[in-house]
Amino acid sequence: MYLDTELQEWQFQYITGIFLKSPFNLEKIKKIDQYEVFPVLFSNLLNPAGEWAGFEEKRLVKNIMTWMEFRSKLDILAIKCIYPIYQPINRDYWKRLEEIYNQTRF
Repeated sequence: MYLDTELQEWQFQYITGIFLKSPFNLEKIKKIDQYEVFPVLFSNLLNPAGEWAGFEEKRLVKNIMTWMEFRSKLDILAIKCIYPIYQPINRDYWKRLEEIYNQTRF
């Protein structure tokens, strides 16, 4: 969702499958995205020629863990303020993921 590409239906299905295998419900996954993933990757949404091939998993996990270790209450407040500005970029993605999630989990 942070790549400079349009997600295809098979990718929505794949992502939703990962969500369903996780121990978290969709609302918790959205919070993880907002407070753990978004702060590390949102700059890719700002770059007109952003990363499109994918993120190297080990580096991404390391960057997220570093963010979580050193974030302050002020950082979290900033995310609360900034996230709604960028949320429309991925709104349709989240809508489609939620549709598939709700259809599949029952």
